[in-house]
Amino acid sequence: MGDSRLVTLTGPGGVGKTRLAIRAAATGAEHVYFAELAAEQNGDLLAHAVAAALGLREQSVRPQAEVVAEHLADKRLLLVLDTCEHLIDATRDLVTHILASAPGVRVLATSRQPLSLPSECVYRVEPLTDADAQRLFCDRAVAVLPQFTPTDAVVRLCTRLEGIPLALELAARRLRALSPEEMADRLDDRFALLGGGGRTGRHDGLRSAVGWSHELCTPDERLLWARLSVFAGSFDVEAAGQVCADERLGNVPGVLARLADKSIVRADDDRYRMLDTIREYGRDWLRELGEEELQLRRHRDYYLTLAREADADWFGPNQFTWALWVRCELPNLRLALDHSIASAVGLELVGALWFVWFCLGEIREGRYYLDRALERNGKPGPARTKALWAAAWVSFAQGDLDLVAHRTAEACEAALEQQDWVGAGYAHLGLGALTIVKGDPERGGVTVEQAIGYFERAGGRHVGKLVAATVLGLCLLMRDEHERAAVLMAEQRAECESAGEVWARSGGDYIRSRVELGRGDPVAADRLARAGLRAVWRFGDLVSSAVAVDQLAMTACAVGDHPRAARLLGAGQRIWDSFGLSQFGSPDFGGPRLETERQARVALGDAEFEREYRSGEQSPERAVGFALGGLPNSRVVRWNLPAPE
Repeated sequence: MGDSRLVTLTGPGGVGKTRLAIRAAATGAEHVYFAELAAEQNGDLLAHAVAAALGLREQSVRPQAEVVAEHLADKRLLLVLDTCEHLIDATRDLVTHILASAPGVRVLATSRQPLSLPSECVYRVEPLTDADAQRLFCDRAVAVLPQFTPTDAVVRLCTRLEGIPLALELAARRLRALSPEEMADRLDDRFALLGGGGRTGRHDGLRSAVGWSHELCTPDERLLWARLSVFAGSFDVEAAGQVCADERLGNVPGVLARLADKSIVRADDDRYRMLDTIREYGRDWLRELGEEELQLRRHRDYYLTLAREADADWFGPNQFTWALWVRCELPNLRLALDHSIASAVGLELVGALWFVWFCLGEIREGRYYLDRALERNGKPGPARTKALWAAAWVSFAQGDLDLVAHRTAEACEAALEQQDWVGAGYAHLGLGALTIVKGDPERGGVTVEQAIGYFERAGGRHVGKLVAATVLGLCLLMRDEHERAAVLMAEQRAECESAGEVWARSGGDYIRSRVELGRGDPVAADRLARAGLRAVWRFGDLVSSAVAVDQLAMTACAVGDHPRAARLLGAGQRIWDSFGLSQFGSPDFGGPRLETERQARVALGDAEFEREYRSGEQSPERAVGFALGGLPNSRVVRWNLPAPE
């Protein structure tokens, strides 16, 4: 690692590549970022996963690999890419881009095969020596059976397991059921079956250790092991039961607990996961059973059912609960989408997840899946209409206004033809917002009022109606009808509070803040803007966060704190730049921000203003942290280096 900017640790599964990478990375003085790629199944989203590991919240239309490389260009750090072999081509391309663009960045990769790049230094992780293998086995054995005493059979067992650490650990965990002598005899029998007492290939020891762990399981444990292999990343008991249970496998929670006792699955709070090697063995067994496609469909259908439930429940007190569920289940949601994106089921799933793409800030990923679903599913129907207006909203956030116009027009026509009044409401809301930012708030306001009418015609409660009220309030502000806006927002707030709704209410907080500022009460305006920002940032909503930070700059300017106003303007601009078109490209919407900048420049002078402005241009997380004076509940997770086991 001292001589090469790219080091790849290679070797068979279970040999300890990840553990070695963690220890090696921890010895350096530089910053380390760890991207765990095992759960990523789609090479198109590899750069997205790496960006998340780096703490990047970039959601614009720019290629993500370009964004990552630009972010790293002036950094000095070590980037660990763990478990790359299933995404080898995408990893090779991304690493090539990073190394060419960021001279201060070094990459440490783990993979069962090299990346095959000219600058790559390949370090093969070898199995343990006989002595080390025996020491590891005995250490783990004592943890399982404190009275354990080594015998000659341990030497034979460790030899058969070929010094593969994972195989040794699996064997040690079986000591409650089998003695070292019995395990060694079983392995002798297995090798005899594999090749007349010899080896058919390198490192049969791990597969044999996993294999006889499989043999030691009861039939229902083996069946659950196979079926659990369809999950990406982690899963909970409820998911395991819904996806895996049938007449052959009834008591999934009990069987899952037994698999955890046998270390086939690992428990992490209320979720479970499998090591890659164990998952692969289960997946092979699932294919042998002829159940792979069936289980993938059951997995997809389970997540579609929950996505429908979350969509229906988004207007209510459970919004943040659903947001946390999404953060845990994103790998499984991606898997379900990848498996079904060309089908009608995939179209419905990607539309049901509209709140993930827009409210929770997964704008880029939403654009990726919505584009593909719409390309592959051209048949008109409610699911396509929903995907169209969801895609329009995502494109709006990214500043792709021509595409917004195309998709809202198609969605409006389709919704009215189908008498889909909810879809008509969301589609006309998008069309109205587009009309407003293009400079016609009068006509845009009329269209938004039509949207509200469609929501009311549909009956029930819809978040879109609350958002429409906020957009209409903005139109009233643009027409200097502040008191009408205040009345409208009071009605919106009452409806939100009665339902326990938080996300849409934050938009009302912004309008109310603008009203209070117009009334000459910057203290009340600041309090409302902070409340709104604190709420939307918990969800990860970049669009609303940018709007709220701009509003806080206005309140700072109003009380004469021009240095803070300048810094907040820089902070707000950094968030706008992270996802799309600043102030939606609208002179009407952006007018108050421009006026705040003018006043701050006059008060500070150009040179001082620029210094303060640049000091505010930080990452979105730091920008919001500065705006709130600290960010204890930040949702952005920076992947710290895992602790070695």
